[in-house]
Amino acid sequence: MSLLEARGVNCYYGDSHVLFDIDFDIEQNEVVALLGRNGAGKTTLLNSIMGVVPPRSGSIAFSGDPIHGRDPHEIARRDIQLVPETRRIFSTLSVEENLRLAALTAPKPLEIDWIYEVFPRLKERRRSRGGNLSGGEQQMLAVARALIRDPKLLMLDEPFEGLAPVIVRDLSRVIRDLVRAERTIIIVEQNVRAALQFAHRVYVLNNGHMVYRGTPQELLADAELTSAYLGAAV
Repeated sequence: MSLLEARGVNCYYGDSHVLFDIDFDIEQNEVVALLGRNGAGKTTLLNSIMGVVPPRSGSIAFSGDPIHGRDPHEIARRDIQLVPETRRIFSTLSVEENLRLAALTAPKPLEIDWIYEVFPRLKERRRSRGGNLSGGEQQMLAVARALIRDPKLLMLDEPFEGLAPVIVRDLSRVIRDLVRAERTIIIVEQNVRAALQFAHRVYVLNNGHMVYRGTPQELLADAELTSAYLGAAV
C-alpha cells in the first residue's frame, strides 16, 4: 500500500474541468517531482490532496484512509503539510511566534532548536516580524513552519520561485538533508533540473492530464517528451 494514493481524481473550478482522471502515488520515504508548464494543474493537484480543491469525483487515500472530501485542517492533522507558493506566513508575528503557533496543534512537534539548526538564518532573525523578512527568509520560514509539525508528507509548491541563487543554494541544502533523512516529499518546481536532483520518481502534467510517469533519468533521456511538455525549462 502506498502512503498516498489518488485514483481517478477530477477537479473543477466552477464549471471548468481542470484535472482529468488523475492517478497518483507516493511511497513512504520517496521524493516525487511533479512537473509541467504553467497552468498544467500541478498546484491544483496539491490543493486537491490538501482538501482546498476537493475532487468532484475519484478518491484520495493517505495511509490507507480516505481523505478526499475532508476539510484542510482535518487533513493537516493527519500529518500532511503543504508549503504553498504564496508562503502564508503571519507577517505581524515574529519568526519564533510563527513557529510556535504552527507547533501548537501538532501531536508531536519537533523542537524549535532543531529548526534553528536546520535554518540558522531564522535563528538570527527569530525576533523579526515575518513581514520584515526577505523573500528568501520568508520561504525558509514557510518550510520551517511545516517541518516543525513533523509531517509524514511534505508538499512544496515552487520552493525556489523568485529566490536569489544564494538562497536557492541554502534551501537546496535543506531539502537535500530532508531527502537523506528519508522524508516523504512532493516537490512542484519550474526549475526542472533543481527538482530532479532530489527526485526518485517524476510525474508530468499537461492541461490537467497525467502524460508521464517514470524516473528522472528516463525523463531526461526522452528529448521529444521534455520538449513537448517542459520546453526550455529542462
